[in-house]
Amino acid sequence: MSTSSRRISPLIIVYVTVVLLINSAVVHGADWPIYRGPQHNGITGETNWIADFPATGPKQLWKKSIGIGFSTMTISNGRVYAMGNSGKSGPNANQDTVFCFDADTGKEIWKHTYSCPLEPKYYEGGTLSTPTVDGNVVYTISKMGHLFCLDAADGSVKWQKNMNKDLGFELPTWHFAGSPFVYENMLILNLGDAGVALNKANGEVIWDNGKGICGYSTPFLFTFDGQKCVAILGASHIMGVRISDGEVLWKSPFENDVKVNAADPVIVGNEVFASSGYNFGCVKIKVTGGNVENLWQNKNMRNHMNCSMYWKGYLYGFDETALTCLDFKDGSIKWTERSLGKGALMMSADGRMIIISDKGELAIANADPEKFDLISRAQILPKAKCWTTPILANGKIYARNANGDMVCVDVSG
Repeated sequence: MSTSSRRISPLIIVYVTVVLLINSAVVHGADWPIYRGPQHNGITGETNWIADFPATGPKQLWKKSIGIGFSTMTISNGRVYAMGNSGKSGPNANQDTVFCFDADTGKEIWKHTYSCPLEPKYYEGGTLSTPTVDGNVVYTISKMGHLFCLDAADGSVKWQKNMNKDLGFELPTWHFAGSPFVYENMLILNLGDAGVALNKANGEVIWDNGKGICGYSTPFLFTFDGQKCVAILGASHIMGVRISDGEVLWKSPFENDVKVNAADPVIVGNEVFASSGYNFGCVKIKVTGGNVENLWQNKNMRNHMNCSMYWKGYLYGFDETALTCLDFKDGSIKWTERSLGKGALMMSADGRMIIISDKGELAIANADPEKFDLISRAQILPKAKCWTTPILANGKIYARNANGDMVCVDVSG
């Protein structure tokens, strides 16, 4: 064979290189280190997972009992972080515990426990917010205001504060529920009248907007007029707060009879959607400069505590006890599905919804504005109250119920 015939064509080299780059770019897994994920919208970039499983459900990898509560899980660097309360009776009553588990095996790596009452007020009580992982630390806040910065490796306390007793932030009726949000050097919380920012390294206050009653949602990052902001859904207003100094740039009234706004807002461009339960409903506003225009308002979506999802011009969420699809343009109902009760959902970036029913049934469905397009469903948790959002991360789905039953199932592709 001649030398020229053995020579590899440059075109072949280019082709092979492109193929390798494409294959390496396929999303095989993705961590979920904060509440509602890295994009703050409940949508994971992970798409290489199996949605079509038998009626018996996907394979269970492990299960745990983590205590009473509604906190969801976060996943980072092969570890799962979760929270629960020990309950009102027994030798270790009235304690919260932050757990760190091995994501593959469920082996407990560490736990951090502190005194905190169950506070069951017309519900089971227990933990509400979700741990936030930021590099080598984990931030958690209890319903009573115990704020911790924990070492992610071993759970040791780097610093702590009580936001109610130490700093005077007033507890709302159902206590603090929003999760900590990190932006650059700040730890931002939905506490007080319009949020508070702390130095994430030591807990010192950078800015606050008063110590009054807060809402129950988590600060939501967005850009407004070129400025980094957080949307704060307070007790009675939707607000845009500039991160650099805490200035409230705009606000719009949003208040139900019991002042419970728990679901995070949805922001698309300069349009903001907010929804609340207790038969209150939802609104879409348009923000231009400091001016707020009400585009539409109705009762077609009443998110009690879990957030609606925005996908390709439509909203998917739980209108109290019915999974509902709304047209984002005008708020009209496209369809409703009542078999899942008062559940919760997240999505993957290919438009598949990961849904948990209020009785612990996992359902996978395509986000389709024309119909509820079910792919598969199976019972994966004991049939107790389940209002907590499931999490897909690195080929595994994690779910828990109010009693503290937690499972990890395999959906890896």
